[in-house]
Amino acid sequence: MTDTPPGERIAKVIARAGRASRRDAERLIAAGRVAVNGAVLDSPARNVLPADIVTIDGVPLAAPERTRMFRFHKPDRCITAARDPEGRRTIYDVLPRELPRLMPVGRLDWNSEGLLLLTNDGALKRHLELPATAWIRRYRVRAFGLAPDAAMIARLEAGMEIDGVRYDRIETSIDRRQGDNIWLTMGLREGKNREIRRVLAHLGLQVNRLIRVAYGAFQLGQLSPGAIEEVPPKVLRDMVGGEFGKAPTRR
Repeated sequence: MTDTPPGERIAKVIARAGRASRRDAERLIAAGRVAVNGAVLDSPARNVLPADIVTIDGVPLAAPERTRMFRFHKPDRCITAARDPEGRRTIYDVLPRELPRLMPVGRLDWNSEGLLLLTNDGALKRHLELPATAWIRRYRVRAFGLAPDAAMIARLEAGMEIDGVRYDRIETSIDRRQGDNIWLTMGLREGKNREIRRVLAHLGLQVNRLIRVAYGAFQLGQLSPGAIEEVPPKVLRDMVGGEFGKAPTRR
């Protein structure tokens, strides 16, 4: 078994400095725009040490920022992506321009709203998205249709299969009726694409509003649509643990 070379992968270092995503960093390398200690790279299969000098187009890479996380109230009618082929508004059209390059933790549908975590650290993003992390996502859901009964709640909490796709248990409680609609609080640990909408439609309920109110330990709180607030470093360390929130090693 070969030893792992010291240092960090070059694409990770570039992403950590906020210059580009790992995928875009690999494209920069393939285009011959990245050099280490003056030698142009032709492959991303390269680890670098803190003492190495990394340049892109001849410009030295900025020192990495500390890990940062923000709570963002994603508005309705807004896509969780950097760009949209259909020309729809994205979260980056809503976010303040002065923020660092941020990546969403998970996603919310175009017509869903509520808490979206944003971070500058790809490792933290992946950590929080992993099913093994098992952080529950909670939603307030307004739906039209017959009021759920005990049997329907039991089906949701037992999990179900729809068109060959298995959906795990969804914690569900009935909050109140509002005219012809019912408000529910629902919690799941591994959200598949449009999961809540699909399972409720399967049970005869049409979702017409979906608000994420919590992602693990992080809460939407009183953030208004479009508002963003940074999580203090100590709070981030306490909630996530590990090295997240600490100052990085400087180059």
